[in-house]
Amino acid sequence: MRRVEQLDLFGGASGTAKSPVAHTTPATPPIVKPLPPLVITPPPTLPKGTCWREVHTPQQAIGFVIIRSRRSSIGLVVNDDGLQIRAPSWVSLSQIDAAVIERANWILDKLKIRQQRQAQLATATTQWETGGIMPYMGVHIHLKLDANQQEHTFSGDVFNPAQGDTLALSLPSNASRERVRDSVHAWLQQQALLWFEQRLQYFLTKGQLTIQRWRLSSATTRWGSCSSNGNIMLNWRLIHFKHAVIDYVIAHEVAHLREMNHSKHFWREVEQLMPDFAAARNALRQHNPGSLPLL
Repeated sequence: MRRVEQLDLFGGASGTAKSPVAHTTPATPPIVKPLPPLVITPPPTLPKGTCWREVHTPQQAIGFVIIRSRRSSIGLVVNDDGLQIRAPSWVSLSQIDAAVIERANWILDKLKIRQQRQAQLATATTQWETGGIMPYMGVHIHLKLDANQQEHTFSGDVFNPAQGDTLALSLPSNASRERVRDSVHAWLQQQALLWFEQRLQYFLTKGQLTIQRWRLSSATTRWGSCSSNGNIMLNWRLIHFKHAVIDYVIAHEVAHLREMNHSKHFWREVEQLMPDFAAARNALRQHNPGSLPLL
């Protein structure tokens, strides 16, 4: 039931009579509008063997991915892909619907937190000027503009940076924000090209695999991809993350050269390439490919 504020029509009434007052049109009680429902959409692609379903609850419609598994009960998980329901094969759709309706408040609270986190990531920005701070390979580095330099320089080890290292750009101090940003992005992409190549060759050698070719991508929805004909794409924004996270994405895509799915056989391939991949995968789940990470 919608709550509205009511005027106190009898406020201050007592046994003492008051002088009559002129009749006025009573103020309209303010209307409290309900919050708009969360927008819940299916992910761009659904893993093989899963399906998208929507249930109407008293609060709003809730969409989710159903994953059939060997677990003995219904499990609800909210991650960056939204709500996932893991359920054994013998559980009916009506039972799954009932579980969603019963936990609707919890689900919507978690989805709101997810939405807020994504909004925060989307607004995370760098100050493109001297003194600006930017994430690079898992640490925060500083920007400096110096027109006296002939080329961009980095104060530390470019592939093993330390907190507080400085990227000095050969730009005048009054360079526009766009020019600074474009220069930094070009430098980052160059480092990504060099570092990703090293790590890609490492995992290909370890797995005794080959690829047709690979290249950087600027995707805003995925960190990497592998096509069925052996082409790999890696998001250049991974260069913002520490080595382990970069390695996980590369190992993930290399594993797809053998298993073009996310079956248990695929994850076994990932584990053989990178035994401790789980921590890096969990760290990456907190971030959106379309924005700078909040380290």
